[in-house]
Amino acid sequence: MRSAVLIVGTIAMRSLAYSGWSKSDIQQPDDPREHIRELQRKWGSDWAFSGIPTFGHLDHVHCLTEPDEHFDIGIVGAPFDSAVTYRPGARMGPRAIRAASTRHLPSRSFHPNAGVNPYRSWAKVLDCGDIPITPIDNVVALRQMTEALTELGSRAAATPDHQARPRLIIFGGDHSLSLPALRALKAVHGSPMAVLHFDAHLDTLHPSSYPYSWASDAAEFNHGSMFWKASREGLVLNGSSVHAGLRTRLSGTDWTTYDEDDHQGYLRIYTDDIDRIGVAGIVDLIRDRIGMDIAVYLSIDIDVLDPAFAPGTGAPEPGGWTSRELIRILSGLRDLNIVGADIVEVAPAYDSLGGDTALTAASLAYEIITTWVLKGLAVNGGTKVRGMDGGAVGSPANKQEL
Repeated sequence: MRSAVLIVGTIAMRSLAYSGWSKSDIQQPDDPREHIRELQRKWGSDWAFSGIPTFGHLDHVHCLTEPDEHFDIGIVGAPFDSAVTYRPGARMGPRAIRAASTRHLPSRSFHPNAGVNPYRSWAKVLDCGDIPITPIDNVVALRQMTEALTELGSRAAATPDHQARPRLIIFGGDHSLSLPALRALKAVHGSPMAVLHFDAHLDTLHPSSYPYSWASDAAEFNHGSMFWKASREGLVLNGSSVHAGLRTRLSGTDWTTYDEDDHQGYLRIYTDDIDRIGVAGIVDLIRDRIGMDIAVYLSIDIDVLDPAFAPGTGAPEPGGWTSRELIRILSGLRDLNIVGADIVEVAPAYDSLGGDTALTAASLAYEIITTWVLKGLAVNGGTKVRGMDGGAVGSPANKQEL
């Protein structure tokens, strides 16, 4: 046995010698920190197609089980679709968006229009993982999402001189998650939010709009009535909120659905309005309605886009905006006081082979994160933040305006 060990050891050392290595080459250096730096230099980066698929190759921490973990911007998955009224599948959305974001390498994420790399600026941006949400009890699921988002949103930010509380961007999941998000924001900020809602559908529907007669409290929690419920709970700042991108059919035989929406105080911007007033006009309508100081919750249902750009969703509606138009609208709204956001209804089972819907959702998330980083720079340095359609952005003096 001893002879066998000696033979194996001799063969191993000879193999090292034949490969150009000696025993001294595998010894630890005197300075462990230098060794770590060398390992990081050699092995510390990924290609777009390698590594574990966190969002944009960001560091991953299961923030809900790490109460001492602080961050400035957190990506949180809410894999829940048990409140849909048509096609399910959005519970797989957070995973699909992360997989589609693999080309968002932190080392290659400088935003040429914003003049900043949001992952190499002041903000600590983490992928906080998913909320483990039950798919078989919507009452418990609502509680789980509310408690999780309240806990995460209540932490002190990692960089308090830029912002007091962290910002959360939530990947859905179906759109019902906006209700627990608004409950959490009300608990954290102590006041209702203006809602900036991009969607083909109103989502302020009275629950009786759906064709069922077995009413219950649980039935009120669905992905078309969550803003109706949020308004009834005093979570939405009526008179300052906006729907944008609307193009849906209504219930009944008249405009009663709009009357209900009017009672909740939303401005309605329709998809076709962009043909009349353009991107800049849409931006102006939203900014004039909301203002620059009010706390805003941004909610993007991916079906606001035409199915040509986002086929992978549960309730597609032809005739929507292009992804370019939506990105330009978002960039024009960078000076809004957005304190939380979601991107919902990405359902990869219906997506194209290339995952175009998830790819677009990942790009929208990048735009939101960039907006928050710019906002933090403005707060700390007094720089005026403006978007593509509002003037120059970024620090380079010679940057051309679009």
